Amino acid sequence: MKNASSGSSSAIKVGEFYELQTGSDVSSSNHYNDDIAPTQVKERTWNTWNVAALWVGMAICVPTYTLGGVLTSYFGLSVTEALMAILIANIIVLIPLTLNAFPGTKYGIPFPVLLRSSFGVFGSNIPCLIRALVACGWFGIQTMFGGLAIHILLSNIMPGWESLGGTGEVIGFFTFLVLNLYIVIKGAESIKILETLAAPLLLAVGIGLMMWASPKISYEALLAIPANRPEEASLWGYFFAGVTAMVGFWATLSLNIPDFSRYVRSQKDQIVGQVIGLPLTMFFFAALGVVLTAASTTLVGETISDPVTLIGKIDNPFWVVIAMAIIIIATLSTNTAANIVSPTNDFQNVAPKKINQTRGVLLTGLIGVLLMSWELLKKLGWIESDVSVEAMYSGWLLGYSSILGPIAGIMIVDYFVVKRQKLSLPDLYLTDGCYSGFNTNGMIAFAIPVALTLYSLLSGNLNWFYQYGWFTGSILGGLIYWFCAKSRTADVPNLAVQSD
Repeated sequence: MKNASSGSSSAIKVGEFYELQTGSDVSSSNHYNDDIAPTQVKERTWNTWNVAALWVGMAICVPTYTLGGVLTSYFGLSVTEALMAILIANIIVLIPLTLNAFPGTKYGIPFPVLLRSSFGVFGSNIPCLIRALVACGWFGIQTMFGGLAIHILLSNIMPGWESLGGTGEVIGFFTFLVLNLYIVIKGAESIKILETLAAPLLLAVGIGLMMWASPKISYEALLAIPANRPEEASLWGYFFAGVTAMVGFWATLSLNIPDFSRYVRSQKDQIVGQVIGLPLTMFFFAALGVVLTAASTTLVGETISDPVTLIGKIDNPFWVVIAMAIIIIATLSTNTAANIVSPTNDFQNVAPKKINQTRGVLLTGLIGVLLMSWELLKKLGWIESDVSVEAMYSGWLLGYSSILGPIAGIMIVDYFVVKRQKLSLPDLYLTDGCYSGFNTNGMIAFAIPVALTLYSLLSGNLNWFYQYGWFTGSILGGLIYWFCAKSRTADVPNLAVQSD
């Protein structure tokens, strides 16, 4: 009943939460549609387990599996140091995750609508589209992994399919793409069901794989492998760089977590669910990747850090089919939640009257395909290129995520310090409300850290600013926003009083 009332809209307090009674002023606004409208309290049904399952489903994926190898190979850490960096980083990232989830749960609003408070109704489109492009890139990469798993699965159950080679992988890519888009178009409830069903299965399989691989390696020898860095080098510089990179892994979700917390039934559920679901799952699955990579030499005669490729080389069609089906489910649960929901909402924020949820999902899929187009054409044999999915994963996407730090700092300072957890729900959707246009404070606080990041990348100076980019960006962005809001009081909206 989001359009039940007429005239002026109002925010109604229900317990500790708020919901919007939509009048004609909001319903006719160019910045409103039903899909990005605040959820009603009765629609906020996710409990602690649903939130924990969401994170289990998102954390168990191919990129998580490879994190230990990334930290040991590229960041000069030992296995023990790498796993500790992953655990510490995910405990740290819980802070922005839980804080940015608060307004989503309290007001029922998605990420792009919350951004309107700190960047303005029009200004919010800038960080939204930056976030959306990152998600579309990850969506394309995960869909490539899922398509490869479908190809390997079909190669083991359909004689002759393997001979299709790259063409079979492309068919798998588009099959997996359609599965992803269908689930998200069905809505938040379908995502909740998928994550809740997938989580225990994925955990059980992970434990089973760990037990299966353990007899084939020596944990003592694995943990004794020396770090890949100069002997005289201090641990801490390498360690903190690794922690920063691992924080950056979920930097995107630390922004758009309101897209999910808007469906949670209490603040306690979102906090406890995230604490249970994220750090230990990431630690366990990254550790599984380290163990299976070490065991791969015994299993298939060579060191392989990609689980899809590793399992595909096992000479037992039955177990390959089972494993590929589980990888497909794991990648599906990650991709739908982590990489489609956010850009769908972000694209709607640009033109809600023209882009609804279905169109936003299809637009996300199209951009994901375009970003992977060179790889698809390579697999079809139509072009030759040295650019790989791995290069995209380890290169521009991880670097690109560093500019998202300032957005997280600005959001937290705006909601908890400047606005003191009080938002005017109707004005978030109005062209002439207190959040209209561009919020100069937010634009300045975002532009300065991003400019410093780009300067560091292009000039080679201020390496520390980019190396610890998420921390430096989020702290500097938050401080600048607070300073601007304090000194430029005219730019701070006069918040509407909520009605009970």
